[in-house]
Amino acid sequence: QVQLVESGGRLVQAGGSLRLSCAASGRTLSTYAMGWFRQAPGKEREFVAAISRSGSTYYADSVKGRFTISRDNAENTVYLQMNGLKPEDTAVYHCAADRTPYSLSYRSYDYEYWGQGTQVTVSS
Repeated sequence: QVQLVESGGRLVQAGGSLRLSCAASGRTLSTYAMGWFRQAPGKEREFVAAISRSGSTYYADSVKGRFTISRDNAENTVYLQMNGLKPEDTAVYHCAADRTPYSLSYRSYDYEYWGQGTQVTVSS
């Protein structure tokens, strides 16, 4: 069992930056692939980024070139660096763990463990 806790979300102006963190407890994250998803009010949850155990990454087209996912296995933490934020990035951001360590899945149902989320609001 893995417990995930996100932090770092807040109100920011368009064009600004944020770094989200996802801290894990219960088990080491190094054996999992990790992903970030987001859900805006009235919309379905959507894929943002994924990172495999080996550090390979995959991004949604909407964030490619602006967001960077990374992991620090020693700290048992995954990060999402978000630059050039836009109002359409406003959402609750969730991190998730996939027991397939080399996966780079964009499908939410491939992820077994989820955090509660952190709110990111981008003002225009």
